[in-house]
Amino acid sequence: MSKNPDEDTTAVLLHERRIFPPDPTIRATTRIKDWDAELRAGDDIETYWAEKARAFTWFHRWTTVLDTSDAPFYRWFVDGTTNLTYNAVDRHLTTRPDHVALRYTNEQGAERAVTYAELAHEVNRTANALIALGIRKGDRVAMYLPPCIEAVACMLACAKIGAVHGLVYAGFSTRALAERIRDADAKLLITADGTFRRGKTIDLLGVATEAVRECPSVETTVVIAHVQDPEEGHTNQNVVSYHDLIAQADARCEPEMMDAEDVLFILYTSGSTGKPKGVVHTTGGYMVATATTLQDVFDINDHDVWWCTADLGWITGHSYSVYAPLLLGTTSIIYEGAPDYPQPDALWRVVERDKVTKFYTAPTTIRHLMRFGETWPQRCDLSSLKILGTVGEPINPEAWIWYYEHIGRLHCPIMDTWWQTETGCFMISPLPISPLKPGSATKPLPGIVAEVMDVEGRHVPPGRGGLLVIKRPWPSMLRTLYNNPERYKKTYWEQIPGGVYVSGDIARMDEDGYFWIQGRADDVLKIAGHRIGTSEIESAFVSHHAVSEAAVIGKPDPIKGEIVKAFVILRGGYEGTPELTEALKKHVRHELGPIAVIGDIVYTATLPKTRSGKIMRRVLKARELGIDVGDVSTLIET
Repeated sequence: MSKNPDEDTTAVLLHERRIFPPDPTIRATTRIKDWDAELRAGDDIETYWAEKARAFTWFHRWTTVLDTSDAPFYRWFVDGTTNLTYNAVDRHLTTRPDHVALRYTNEQGAERAVTYAELAHEVNRTANALIALGIRKGDRVAMYLPPCIEAVACMLACAKIGAVHGLVYAGFSTRALAERIRDADAKLLITADGTFRRGKTIDLLGVATEAVRECPSVETTVVIAHVQDPEEGHTNQNVVSYHDLIAQADARCEPEMMDAEDVLFILYTSGSTGKPKGVVHTTGGYMVATATTLQDVFDINDHDVWWCTADLGWITGHSYSVYAPLLLGTTSIIYEGAPDYPQPDALWRVVERDKVTKFYTAPTTIRHLMRFGETWPQRCDLSSLKILGTVGEPINPEAWIWYYEHIGRLHCPIMDTWWQTETGCFMISPLPISPLKPGSATKPLPGIVAEVMDVEGRHVPPGRGGLLVIKRPWPSMLRTLYNNPERYKKTYWEQIPGGVYVSGDIARMDEDGYFWIQGRADDVLKIAGHRIGTSEIESAFVSHHAVSEAAVIGKPDPIKGEIVKAFVILRGGYEGTPELTEALKKHVRHELGPIAVIGDIVYTATLPKTRSGKIMRRVLKARELGIDVGDVSTLIET
């Protein structure tokens, strides 16, 4: 045992005691009515997930639900064959061919809606076009695309013929794109001529063309005319028009019979902790877990209009903008643009116009929109909303309250979900009938076994923080890191004893079994012998009426080891005066106690973030210490 428990665990400074019981209307209408019973059903994970898998079409049923013989290279639904696109599109054609599958909109007000029948038509033609270009099962197809209908069609077309797609966020640099293409050894690149952002047209084709020069594996580049009318052909024989290709393609395509463990896609991590990693997800388990968790957590039904605001290039966009909504046969909104352009009510106008019922976004988006005040959402009719959700970094309690009051209008429960690129699906989250605590992701979902442990693999009791681990396999888990199985084992399975998945996050569990995410383990502060998570200090800042968003780092101190340096974004109407600085220091000390000693406060208009919205504290710290910031190809300032 350690002499000092603070050496292996993190201190708990924030004590949020507000509880919001489930709305009676939600309890009366939701599909799951007994939270505890549902959790108990997941205790036997193999029986639980096998039952969920039966909701989908399998060409051949599995012989074994879970194979643990080569741990940590687990296998799910062994010997089962299926096709994800068949389940997400084709099987709906007999029951809801005219139901809207996707509704695209952008910041300029352009709209396009496609039904399941129309989507099937485009997917099949795209799939046949890929086959005509020589793409076969197992080939890697890189994509550098904006959020649009064609991007979804390309993902689904790859899944239909068994090609492995690797979608890269349309905002990465030439270097970042080329690195991902080379790592995957992609044979084909699909890109677009541009994308819309804050009233400007951003050139994507130029970036893609430059990247391909560094990627000898790419034989052909397919270009989607997204911001301009299609051109007549291309001068380069290795560059072809997407629209010309699919115009000549057959609209019928039989699905490839995919083994449950066949690779579906490779998605590279955003790089918030260094060099991006190629996370590999497979077909059967990913299909089952993503659709199951979306249906359970957001109670999706036939009449919902679902909107996940994430870009398609992130795991959130893959899982919960594309695959899970379509597997459930619902309508999914695809949005292209900034959340505050042309005005800070841009998102709320879409909710009003399209009668969105379930809305899922990032805490950083909520905190960003908070700075503009309450009048913008008040101008919009948000009465269609029934359930809200958050994804990404932990949501601060005060941001949770703002979201609940001004967007949910006091009646929409907030599903605060914790999961990762590597997990593929929601892991810890409330259900609509759960009592909610602002800032807590609540409990592990049925079929998920999570725990808080110290670095030696011992259970950390309620009231202290430790490493958040997953103790049992789950269907949508990553299977490896592409071409790097040793890094996979070392990064996720060998950090602590016991053969558990180490998430890299620190968390605590309270006396009710609720999980509270305290931040990344790499960002833990060490102050006067205490380990402190960044999330609690940042939440204390955001709870002040003048603060919209905050990021904190540890700054070396000869006496305390580290003191806190805070980077603060203020709400509109406030200035960073010396008086406000002193008021903020006192406020944080009052909220968290004497351990939280604030050294410096810097007022800023932006924070360095990954393209998925995670604050890059390592960049702030590197800048503070005057050292190399490392790979910042994913960096934006927002």
